[in-house]
Amino acid sequence: MRAVVQRVSRASVEVEKEIVGSIGEGLLVLLGVFREDTEEDRDWLAGRLAKLRIFDDEQGRMNRSLVDVEGEVLVVSQFTLFGTMKKGSRPSYNRAAGPDLAIPLYEGFAREMERLTGLKVPTGVFGAEMKVDLVNDGPVTIIIDSRERDF
Repeated sequence: MRAVVQRVSRASVEVEKEIVGSIGEGLLVLLGVFREDTEEDRDWLAGRLAKLRIFDDEQGRMNRSLVDVEGEVLVVSQFTLFGTMKKGSRPSYNRAAGPDLAIPLYEGFAREMERLTGLKVPTGVFGAEMKVDLVNDGPVTIIIDSRERDF
């Protein structure tokens, strides 16, 4: 799994002109599922994000986690995170998982984030055309990939 994580002061996702999820201060997680991902990848990534210390402490250093600041999380599926540009000018997305694998891992990721943080985690709509609105705080953007972890 690959996540682009943005520290935000607010974020929302819209489908067909309707807001389906929104948060205040917290993390916007754009989540891509690789065709070989497993529940182990899902749980590892959720665990990393729940503990990720990218919020400022009293000295202005990024030393506080989402739970520390009582922040929120919005998760949006994004298969384009696995786009490759090896040939031509049009990205190939054949490394992204199909819906049969991706939907349960995406939904399970949101549930695992809820379990780890004690928060309600709104999401986008898998496979829908979405519009994401956000105010990146910092800006702070982190990319985390479960295939790059030490086992």
